[in-house]
Amino acid sequence: MRAGACKCIVTPLRFPAGRQLLYSGGMEDIGTIPAADGTLLAYRRIAGRGPGVLFLGGFNSDMTGTKAAALAEWSVREGRAFCRFDYAGHGASGGEFAEGTIGRWAADAMMVLDALTEGPQILVGSSMGGWIAALVARARPARVAGMVCIAPAPDFTEDLMWENFPPDVRTAIARDGVWHRPSEYGADYPITRALIEDGRRNLVLRDGLDFAFPVRLLQGMQDLDVPWRHALRMVDAIQGGDVRAVLVKDGDHRLSRPQDIALLEAEVAALASAVAMP
Repeated sequence: MRAGACKCIVTPLRFPAGRQLLYSGGMEDIGTIPAADGTLLAYRRIAGRGPGVLFLGGFNSDMTGTKAAALAEWSVREGRAFCRFDYAGHGASGGEFAEGTIGRWAADAMMVLDALTEGPQILVGSSMGGWIAALVARARPARVAGMVCIAPAPDFTEDLMWENFPPDVRTAIARDGVWHRPSEYGADYPITRALIEDGRRNLVLRDGLDFAFPVRLLQGMQDLDVPWRHALRMVDAIQGGDVRAVLVKDGDHRLSRPQDIALLEAEVAALASAVAMP
């Protein structure tokens, strides 16, 4: 679907007076937009100049996290258009997390790109968002001006989950259709057979990624969720020449410390400045 072709109805959420004035100097549009199946996806966006920035969150995370919030503040300071949203089953969006798959969440991202943004975008993908960004860029190459990935986890359902699951976990997923994985970030969360099988249909590291735009990867070397060598596989898979990876030796998976946020903002700002707008 081309930009401007989406017939979705964007419904702003109703708040008491002043609740939308979240940033000094700028107003954030807060609302929902229906996905193809009617599931309401929550979004926040800030008007500004292009190229815009579209933030793609991680697995079982939401758009209110430190990195997304920091980029929203940055976009206001820079006068840059910015959009963030929650995939189905995440954060403030409708739907059940257990029913989600990589293909479904990538479709959510493409719908948001088409319906809520204009012109070239810099995709900023965090963890799973790096995989989603790759799928979006492959499907909408004309809409992507650049990409910044933080601890990118393309193909993680196969390479970081399934290949490392012990036999009893694999058996439980195959038999029961779901296994609940413990998380150090909160409650246990479901890993479903549908997630694994759909992930195999959306792998991106095996065939290569033909990206003509600049790509920047930021990766902590103390990341226990996405090993830094896995992130470098994405560097190898991208066939474009303008690809750089920054390894943060003492950085963890989240890369949300002040110095990490400063690095992220600098990389996004540099790409935005380098993109010539008509």
